[in-house]
Amino acid sequence: MPGIIRLLSAGLIALLLPLSTIAQDSATGNVLERYGNLEIDRTGAAIDPELARKMLRRGNTYSNLERFEEAIEEYRKALAADPNLEEALRNLANVYLFLDRDQQARPLLARYIALQENSSASLIAALQTLGQLEREAGNFDVAIDYDLRAIRLTPGDDSQVHIMANTYNNAGDADKAIAVYRTATEVQPDNAFFHRSLGRILEQQGRLQEALETYRAAAEKEPDSDFYAGLVERLELRLERQ
Repeated sequence: MPGIIRLLSAGLIALLLPLSTIAQDSATGNVLERYGNLEIDRTGAAIDPELARKMLRRGNTYSNLERFEEAIEEYRKALAADPNLEEALRNLANVYLFLDRDQQARPLLARYIALQENSSASLIAALQTLGQLEREAGNFDVAIDYDLRAIRLTPGDDSQVHIMANTYNNAGDADKAIAVYRTATEVQPDNAFFHRSLGRILEQQGRLQEALETYRAAAEKEPDSDFYAGLVERLELRLERQ
């Protein structure tokens, strides 16, 4: 199963709601036509919260039964009735991801994230997932904002930081890799290896004085480390020779 699904297993997939039995309702058969394009914001009388939650429950039931195309149809009906129904956005995105239909999942995740006012496990999962999807699609200018938010909300997740930074740096976008490590040093100020990794990219970019300051910060975090002291000494000598 793709890496995205493994990432979601602890987040969006785990957050699917308990499901009820399927109810029959002929009045909802043409709900998409009644409410029109899903991208249009609707307010007031154009929103039908009761109908939206009914369609959500039906979508959840179909999803539990692994009848995914039917689940998609019901979730879409729910969003036609209420485009801001967060559970429908999340669960529909989750089904699309499970079916490897990433392009359809991405705008749903983006809308879900935009609606969140507080931190939660599902928001973190959505940020990490959408950042990864956008990076994999090469949409770095979009991905970076989601990545930096994910780092701030999960300060103890070192591995995601290195994956993000390496992806940007290997693609030739060093500025974004630097932004990733700078954010990581803000949320983990005592992490010497983050400072070292930031310094390495700065040095590669010829920003030697910034790199030296960053290596010194790493050495200060671990004063007994010959490794970090050596980085400082080597770069100081290099600068003296210039």
